[in-house]
Amino acid sequence: MMQKLSWLALAGAKGTLARYGLTGLVHKINGMSFPWGTVVVNIAGCLLAGLFWSLFENRWAVSSETRTIVIAGFMGAFTTFSAMVLETSELFRLTEWLHAVANLTIQNGLGLFALYIGLTVGRLS
Repeated sequence: MMQKLSWLALAGAKGTLARYGLTGLVHKINGMSFPWGTVVVNIAGCLLAGLFWSLFENRWAVSSETRTIVIAGFMGAFTTFSAMVLETSELFRLTEWLHAVANLTIQNGLGLFALYIGLTVGRLS
């Protein structure tokens, strides 16, 4: 178990550094007037999540531990947006339309609302 957690932590550290590096590079090229770094990271994360998922399902015989390390470790640290999109696309694939739309609405709507509440509570402190 400790070895799995160590690999997961290492993959998470690499995902964090990749996110930081890519965001910084994009901001250096495009400036900071719009959050292009985050946009690029989230879209790249979705591309990579789809690619890894497909390869793990169809081409590469990897253990469940390896999937966890790559998807939850690296990709989870790189962007959680990709996980939300991956889960929503699976709901659409299963024709769970209401659940798919609810997932998008809840995560985006409540995420913004929770951010507002957090900002408000932080200002009151």
